[in-house]
Amino acid sequence: MTQGNHSSGAPWRNFYGRFKGKGLRDQQQDMLDDDLAALSPGLIDWDENPDRINLDLKTIFGTTDVWLEIGFGGGEHLVHQAAQNPNKGLIGCEPYINGVAMLLGKVRKAEISNLRIYPGDVRHLFDVLPDASIAKAFLLYPDPWPKKRHHRRRFVTPDYLAPLSRVVKKGGALRVATDIPDYVRQTLEQVPRHGFEWQAEKPSDWRIAWHDWVSTRYEQKALREGRTPHYLTFIRC
Repeated sequence: MTQGNHSSGAPWRNFYGRFKGKGLRDQQQDMLDDDLAALSPGLIDWDENPDRINLDLKTIFGTTDVWLEIGFGGGEHLVHQAAQNPNKGLIGCEPYINGVAMLLGKVRKAEISNLRIYPGDVRHLFDVLPDASIAKAFLLYPDPWPKKRHHRRRFVTPDYLAPLSRVVKKGGALRVATDIPDYVRQTLEQVPRHGFEWQAEKPSDWRIAWHDWVSTRYEQKALREGRTPHYLTFIRC
């Protein structure tokens, strides 16, 4: 599916993916109606912020130590990180509204307050993040777009990596997890071209480096289906 932003003054951007899947349960729709607005950082969409004024992260979170998860799926990892790091601010970006609804249920149970959600294309969020404002970014099991003609739709392309590089602080980390070997290839090829240095590790080292990792449903699916997860850490130069 291809979506564009037709808001007045907004740039044309193709979005590849899903905004909504199977019908939401009544409880999930209630959470979207009742909880999402309070957890939104605001001033991201073009219609509410046509001048693209930067977000004031210190006001939003009470800290400038902010982490970003790009495509949080069902939200397992994002909620875990927010609960384990109460002094950090976390932003999760996910355009698939069913995943947003799943996350909201987990947020209610965890009773966390240091998390904000943007249910849309992360490039709109990049537009309003200040330079060097993100201390750590996560890209965990992104859509692999396995067909070669669709590789330009992957996140690890200049359209996404250039603005990501701008908003990540020097010395900040980018963590990528995928079970697709060709996605590993493209990640190692493209990410270092945008100001990141790969922290090469032996396969046995990743659990030490990623000691705060919590397994997601996508990782569990990969393991069930016999695929090998790969974990890559990059540091912003």
